[in-house]
Amino acid sequence: MTGIQQTVAVWAPSMVPFGRSFRDQTVRMVVRPSAGGTRARLRLSNLHGPAELTVGAVSVAPEGRSPRPVSFDGATKAVIGRGRELLTDVLPVDVERGRNLLVSVYLPGSTGPSTHHRDAFETTYVSAPRSGDLTAQDGFDGFTATETSWYFLAGLTVTTDEVDGTLVAFGDSITDGANTTTGANHRWPDLVDAPRLAVVNAGTGGNRLLSDWTDSAGVRRFAHDVLGHPGIRTVIVLTGINDILGGENAAGRPLTARDLVDGYRSLIRRAHESGVRVIGGTLLPSRTLTDAQNALREEANEWIRTGRHFDGVADFARVMADPNDPRALAPAYDSGDGLHPNDAGMAALAGAVDGADLTALTRRR
Repeated sequence: MTGIQQTVAVWAPSMVPFGRSFRDQTVRMVVRPSAGGTRARLRLSNLHGPAELTVGAVSVAPEGRSPRPVSFDGATKAVIGRGRELLTDVLPVDVERGRNLLVSVYLPGSTGPSTHHRDAFETTYVSAPRSGDLTAQDGFDGFTATETSWYFLAGLTVTTDEVDGTLVAFGDSITDGANTTTGANHRWPDLVDAPRLAVVNAGTGGNRLLSDWTDSAGVRRFAHDVLGHPGIRTVIVLTGINDILGGENAAGRPLTARDLVDGYRSLIRRAHESGVRVIGGTLLPSRTLTDAQNALREEANEWIRTGRHFDGVADFARVMADPNDPRALAPAYDSGDGLHPNDAGMAALAGAVDGADLTALTRRR
């Protein structure tokens, strides 16, 4: 223990536009903190909403306990402007590492398309339209549907001396946890051995480094989704495979390895300007890539390994490759689509990140 109390992010999914709409409904979501502490606060997001958002009530409960109301400047109701985010008051509960919190949000009006995290790989409980405020209710009676997205809920911070700071995993669906078991917390960032760091997963399915596709390009969302978190010390970057699959750079011209390198250097420069260390993750092999696409991947990986611009390297590609065919995922790690790791593959990815090195990077800051 350092004995130094600081505020750190312990959970913060990246938010994207075009989620479903709600009308007079309550949404109950599961949040798994990566570190414990006191003076916890939630962040609600209307970053991608079409209009201002009215939040009728919010409650929080450590799993197995009754919900308790959450306030905003002393009020139980809040209005979040379009394109804005809002922190709650200090929560009426302490937070424990790995103990789920149930966060319920009542949406009294018609929200229009929501700001959400599409692929949560966690169960979310939704009440029927016009069912009213269920935030104070124990159990799940009245929650008539389940989904696997988080809505409007974008972060959790705590004050703690349990960790030295926050590690952010930045990437696409591989980091987001695609094809892992729902509710099992088997995304690779969940499994990283980093006892002195909280871990935040900033992966989003379909994300590209250079150009917008399913959401904002990585070079654009990096400032908000990574550098915007309190307590950040280190970021692991694993992104670029969707750029290779798409085949074009930000200007719509054919993608080159130099384009990817320029994108990585942009992230490194901005992180270093903020005093944040950057670990480069090599791009995984995939049997879905053409010869030309695989050549791009290998060229980018060679720069990540030898370019000496990253502060460290997590050689995911070597860990995940089939020993009999280095262009493919090892069969034991393949979820079946040739691109995304299964639960065992996620554990192998986490094992490629050296927890001791992460701590050293943090302390050298």
